[in-house]
Amino acid sequence: MLKPYKPAWMTEDLVQFNDSVRRFSKEYLEPNDIKWRQEKMASRDAWRKAGELGIILPDVPDTYGGSGGTPAHAAVVFWELGYSGNSGLALGLNHIVGHYILNCGTEEQKQRWLPGIASGEIVAAIAMTEPGTGSDLQAVRTRAERRGDSYVINGAKTFITNGQLCDVVIVVAKTDPALGAKGISLIIVDTNTPGFQRGKVLEKLGMEGQDTSEMFFDDCTVPADCLLGGHEGRGFYQLMEQLPFERAQLAIQASGAMTRALDLTVDYVKERHAFGKPLIDFQNTRFVLADVKATVTATRAFTDMVVQQWIDGTLDPVTASMAKFWCTERQCEVIDRCLQLFGGYGYMKEYPIARLYADARVQRIYGGANEIQRELVGRQL
Repeated sequence: MLKPYKPAWMTEDLVQFNDSVRRFSKEYLEPNDIKWRQEKMASRDAWRKAGELGIILPDVPDTYGGSGGTPAHAAVVFWELGYSGNSGLALGLNHIVGHYILNCGTEEQKQRWLPGIASGEIVAAIAMTEPGTGSDLQAVRTRAERRGDSYVINGAKTFITNGQLCDVVIVVAKTDPALGAKGISLIIVDTNTPGFQRGKVLEKLGMEGQDTSEMFFDDCTVPADCLLGGHEGRGFYQLMEQLPFERAQLAIQASGAMTRALDLTVDYVKERHAFGKPLIDFQNTRFVLADVKATVTATRAFTDMVVQQWIDGTLDPVTASMAKFWCTERQCEVIDRCLQLFGGYGYMKEYPIARLYADARVQRIYGGANEIQRELVGRQL
């Protein structure tokens, strides 16, 4: 990095934790990135290694297999994941699913699933998006019908990260279509359940190392105690309670990714020569990088505020939405400007800057499209 950086919320304990996550990234994530992109998924060994280091659910109590840390520990992981340029190991998604279960699930559900998710033995997914719904969660058509002591699920989902590897998936479904948002429930589905079927791995512009897939449910029958939290009609509210933290995660990862882009570019323009001198000696290069550094610094300050609010328990949905749309858009702008300084090499996937560029684009779409985030913020004005 250009200069060692220690935000106010970073304690000495967190510095040591940060060092261990950075070593994991350097030794395990970065060397395997191209391989996982070619295979369209990370290895099971990578998940287990992350579990051994306690970085999948770092802020979940140790009584459920987590590391017993705080949101600051999670923020360290997200930032380092962004900085690594890793596209295969979707640790953030397992963290999200873990917190749905931790904060909304029954004690039995917590005991059954959280230890395995934390250890990396269980890979998780969440099935929200459908072919015709996008960010409109109230329009989901997947149906979970109560029949005696079971729910029978029918429907289709798409753009599901960890779709091929997952052992458990939280399904957003309508338990009572007549009630609109109040008829949505979340169902925990073991992927060994008959009637569950994985579709194809989808070809993507970026994030090729993630096994983003289709999913199908054809009379997929699960016990009634798989209803998250045990109460029908709570799904939409459970989603709304947890989505701000997912959006904060995306903002933090954006900060890490744009910092990596800046570091890579500074190194490159010092080594690369044109017209007999290093690129860094051209005024245009220095001006571009000055703008980029200012944006990276401002973004880090914004995300540090978000992390502090997360730690304090004061992070509100509006701030999380602002962070999500503003930071991810700055991420795309910064990486685009950095790539330009690489010239033709910036377009080659063997260069990390090209992969950072391709991976950045989806940040403005998933977690709720940035247009939705602006609407959520605008309503409060």
